[in-house]
Amino acid sequence: MTTAQRARGTPRVVVIGGGRGLTATVRAARRYAGHTTAVVTTADDSGSTGRLRASMSIPAPGDIRRCLLAMAGVEDDPIGKAFEYRFPGTDLDGHALGNLVLAGLATVRGGFTEGVGELAALLGVHPDTAQVFPATVDPVGLRATTVDGHEVVGQYAVSQTAGLHRVALHPPGCGAPDGVVDAILRADQVVMGPGSVYTSVLAAALVPDVFAALNTTTARKVYVCNLEPERAETTGYDVAAHVAALMDHGVKPDLVLVSSGGTLPLDNVKIDVVQAPLALPDGSTHDSVELAAALAGLLP
Repeated sequence: MTTAQRARGTPRVVVIGGGRGLTATVRAARRYAGHTTAVVTTADDSGSTGRLRASMSIPAPGDIRRCLLAMAGVEDDPIGKAFEYRFPGTDLDGHALGNLVLAGLATVRGGFTEGVGELAALLGVHPDTAQVFPATVDPVGLRATTVDGHEVVGQYAVSQTAGLHRVALHPPGCGAPDGVVDAILRADQVVMGPGSVYTSVLAAALVPDVFAALNTTTARKVYVCNLEPERAETTGYDVAAHVAALMDHGVKPDLVLVSSGGTLPLDNVKIDVVQAPLALPDGSTHDSVELAAALAGLLP
């Protein structure tokens, strides 16, 4: 990509993962990308999302909801706050309004991907500049094995387990919606994370179509490492261990972006490391403005 192309704001950026970390990357990418695509895990089985999955047989809506609000830039607007509102002391206790709206749209539009597209349009997310896709609309969950050979079933259970060795989607063979593979193959940059390495990043990247596209694309693949280990899932991890978890599953970033001045040690990282100031002053959350500047500087 030439300097002139960058100046016109034409980079195509794909972000992959889930959880609140991915929303920081969505906000960052929207600052420098000409087109941003989010590919979001749907393996979550906890909270409002888990209840809707069980009762309506739909993919997990929660991370999709958050990414749509971030993509539209309305998280702090009344509509964004309303979509995050949960109903205490009622029959809807614990449900986020946005999850219910997305579930309803998926039903009346005849499919989850169609429902996501409808909600994107309602929020002003135009496909010429941005799209949000579920990594898969098939009913998948996570299974993991630990280093001592125990099996753990379910995304939430995996997130609460230390000593993870391998995770996989179950049942295998799930497919990605139309548009996901093309977005990855056309991208100039693919950003994975930040977020839970097993239950967010790998939960999206291991969808077979996504996995194959990641191993085919000529885009520069950047892994944004977490600011600190997560309780249970990555207890005791340094940067090298986060990267190794991806590579052991066949997901191979070209480089890892790490917050400078943080508390997470590097150790012997097997890919190129780029350090930049990425954290908000509290040190526990990525700053989307700083993240945007760092990622823009890593465009090929």
